Order: sequence, then structure tokens, then C-alpha cells
Amino acid sequence: MVEVSITPETLFHVGNFPVTNSLLTSWIVVIGLSIGAIILSKKIKTVPGKIQALVESVIEGMLSFFETVGGSRETAEKFFPIVTTIFIYIICSNWVGILPGFGSIGINEATSEGVKFVPIFRSVYSDLNMTLALALIAVVLSHLYGLFTVGIKGHIGKFINFKGPVDAFAGALEIVGEISKIISLSFRLFGNVFAGEVLLTIIAFLVPYIAPLPFLGLEIFVGFIQALIFATLSMVAFSSFTKVHEH
Repeated sequence: MVEVSITPETLFHVGNFPVTNSLLTSWIVVIGLSIGAIILSKKIKTVPGKIQALVESVIEGMLSFFETVGGSRETAEKFFPIVTTIFIYIICSNWVGILPGFGSIGINEATSEGVKFVPIFRSVYSDLNMTLALALIAVVLSHLYGLFTVGIKGHIGKFINFKGPVDAFAGALEIVGEISKIISLSFRLFGNVFAGEVLLTIIAFLVPYIAPLPFLGLEIFVGFIQALIFATLSMVAFSSFTKVHEH
């Protein structure tokens, strides 16, 4: 029997804080990326080798891409660290979620309804809580950047303006737009990742071994695209308030 839960399962508690299988996976990704960053930082050379040259080429390509999104090289360089961090974290979380063992290795837990299988690992962004948290981080950071670039009066004035009924209505629309931005960012990522997880689970159950391979390739591609879309939209959100300052 195939059972896919839309909500993450709680594995254990730290005090009163529940640790879910998706949260555990996110911790593993963060630890893995941190260790990888420390190791790579110690191997940086003035004269790059083949691997370092490849990484630098990828970074330069991404910087050029975000330059087109942000509108200027200065804007791209300013937000590149945080946007690239978001991109790397999402793509690694998505790709880790399709590794063997995710969703299939777990424990049988006795419940009032019978025995329930609880997977130990679950794809990070198949949990709406995780996508919502990341969307909130992106939107809140965009407003902090706005406050720092145009000041409190200039930034708040974009949303609260009583100079006239048209200005007040436009400000209200801006507030609604920011709320909808959180919803769209979180549900877009959650929907695609969760749908992919369900698809792989069903295909692996019906026709195991060979049949899931093309879908694994598709999920690798979708994981990359979703990470790029989220990072791009984050760059748009970050740079949109700095462009007010330029005018």
C-alpha cells in the first residue's frame, strides 16, 4: 500500500520542540554544506586548478545572470551572496530528497489507527512549513534592504501614503502584493517538490528499479529550475527597493 502524507512526521522532541523528518533532512543539508564550504575554502589557490577554475566560471556565469535580473553589476554583487546561498541550499535540499532511502527507510509506529510507517528522512521542501519559512526570510530581508537603502520614511511611504485616495489605494495594493508574494513563493516550491515526491513514490511502487530512472532525471531538472526560480524572484524582491533609491 502506498501512503504519502502531506504533513511531515515528528521523529522526536527536543524539550517541547518537535523535530520532523523534513527538519532533520534540512539539518543534514546545512551541516554538509558547511563542511563542504570549510574544506573548499582551504583549497583556494591564487593560480586555480581545473576544479577551482570550473567553480569560478559557474560563479561568474551566475553573477552575469543575476546582473540581468537586478539591472546592474553593483546590485548583482550586493545581493549575490544571499541569493546564491538560497539557490545552493534549495538545489541541494531538492537533490538530496531523491536519493535512495528517502521515504523508504523508516520505522513502524503504533497508533490508534494501527501501525504507521514513519520515514526517517523526507525531502525538505515537501514540507510547507519549510517553504513558508524560506519565503518569509526572503520577503523580510527585502524589506530590511529597503529600509537600509531609502530609509524608514521612504520605504514605509511606499505602503502607507495618505496624500490622496489613489496613493492610499496603491499602498494597500502594495501590502497585498507583499502578502501574496509570500504565499506564491512558498506554495510554488512546495507544490513542485511534493508532487515530484508523490510521483516517484507511486512509480517506484508500481514499476520498481528501471521505470523510476527517467523520472529521477526529471526531478533533478525540476529541482534545479525551482531553485533558480526562487533565487531569481528573491533577487527581484531585493533589488526592487534599491531601485527606488536610484530614482
